[in-house]
Amino acid sequence: MKNLLTDIAGVRVGHAEDAKVASGTTAIIFDSPAIAAIDVRGGGPGTREGALLDLASTQERVDAIALSGGSAFGIEAGGGVQAWLAEQGRGLNIRGAVIPLVPGAIMFDLLNGGDKGWGRFAPYRDLGYAAAMAAGHDFTLGSAGAGLGATTATFKGGLGSASAVLANGIKVAALMVVNAVGSATIGDGPWFWAAPFEENSEFGGRGLPPKFTPDMLAMRIKGGPAASARENTTIGLVVTDATLTKAQAKRLAMIAHTGVARAIYPVHAPTDGDVLFAAATCEKPIEPLVGLTELGTVAANVVARAIARGVYSANALPFAGAQPAWKDRFG
Repeated sequence: MKNLLTDIAGVRVGHAEDAKVASGTTAIIFDSPAIAAIDVRGGGPGTREGALLDLASTQERVDAIALSGGSAFGIEAGGGVQAWLAEQGRGLNIRGAVIPLVPGAIMFDLLNGGDKGWGRFAPYRDLGYAAAMAAGHDFTLGSAGAGLGATTATFKGGLGSASAVLANGIKVAALMVVNAVGSATIGDGPWFWAAPFEENSEFGGRGLPPKFTPDMLAMRIKGGPAASARENTTIGLVVTDATLTKAQAKRLAMIAHTGVARAIYPVHAPTDGDVLFAAATCEKPIEPLVGLTELGTVAANVVARAIARGVYSANALPFAGAQPAWKDRFG
């Protein structure tokens, strides 16, 4: 166990970034098509193939998931991932026509100091292709891939991941891109809202403050009252090796979304675009009521940990006035 999404067998992750643009893309590749669903909680989401994952839609399995910066421009990252899969002969086969299925989600990082004057076409399709091509079992956390340009209300955002094993041997893991309107940290201190769920000092081991003051509980958001509905998003996915139906994967995403609320304050706001995918590789049987509830409970904890790790691992962008990273202040 590496405390990464790739602790789930058959899952690979790849990043691609453009340092000048200060944005990037992350591709999650399933070696075999995975059952998938989506749960959207934010008021300003941006998604690709979201309707495909609706429970009323026929198709149940997908080949990959693309996460990207770039706001609506970044939706093209899924096309790059799709192109790479097509070259591998991967996808839904309809009488010889092979169509890779790649849902995705994007977050807004267009005002982080990078040069967004890319000309006629945005770079995200190429970044998506490069991310898919780079997919492997080890990947960087923090300011990498889709998390390169991420920010929060207080510190530099980023990409985080975490995993866990249930007592019955079922595994669940999360990968989160943290670009929230709110804050992952408490007040002006080093403490993470996700501290109760931390394992092995994975995001600094600072615990919770001795007491909570009104200032700590005050709302801290990017841009204050003028925050744009397109500037903020926490996107990601949970993956399990349990055998789930599409409806059960939807329930897993819904329960796991609780972890976002445990790690970010405030959350699911009109100015957020929070999106969480859930996928199942279907390797191990699970009891459909108590078993699924336990899986969701642990998945929510894993999501919270992944969010804190994303902020904890981030590095500030190399631009004047760039938002400081957590480690710049607290080491």
